[in-house]
Amino acid sequence: MNVLRKRRAVRDYKDNPISREVIEHLIGAAILAPSAVNLQPWAFAALLDAQRIDSYAERARRWLLDNPAEIGFGDEAREILEKPGFSIFYHAPALVLVMAQNPVRQAIEDCCLAAENLMLAARDEEIGSCWIGFARPWLNLPSTKKELGLAQEYCVVAPVVLGYPAAWPESHGRKRPEIHWL
Repeated sequence: MNVLRKRRAVRDYKDNPISREVIEHLIGAAILAPSAVNLQPWAFAALLDAQRIDSYAERARRWLLDNPAEIGFGDEAREILEKPGFSIFYHAPALVLVMAQNPVRQAIEDCCLAAENLMLAARDEEIGSCWIGFARPWLNLPSTKKELGLAQEYCVVAPVVLGYPAAWPESHGRKRPEIHWL
């Protein structure tokens, strides 16, 4: 419960790199997620080069601005993307893509569960994370998949940046849940 309460979307990172061993550990936590019929339909890609991550962030940002229908969040999102210096990947030192290997039923949902496990495990290791939904349309372009060496049939579900936080953000609180007792 402590990790659940302390997890935050981190958007400001130190320059410290994340090791392959740490990424493997976090992916080990991700694959403990439940999946429909135990199909475990996920695959992962990891990038640990901050310069390449920044380059992809800028390319994705420009593509979204040129393809506004793909933003999917309205004018507020466009304003964020147009801010000088904005980086979709927040200059994080690591990027992990949680991908559905195929379109089997529940694959997307199963990958969401795996991504949440990864982010909770990261918090437990004092590593910040942020799920970057903005980047999904660009990452799922056939040309981007080809450049990254990803199988065309894979679907990027959860692009997650990781890094050591410059500071842990404060909680924004939670609304009371709407519960319907049946």
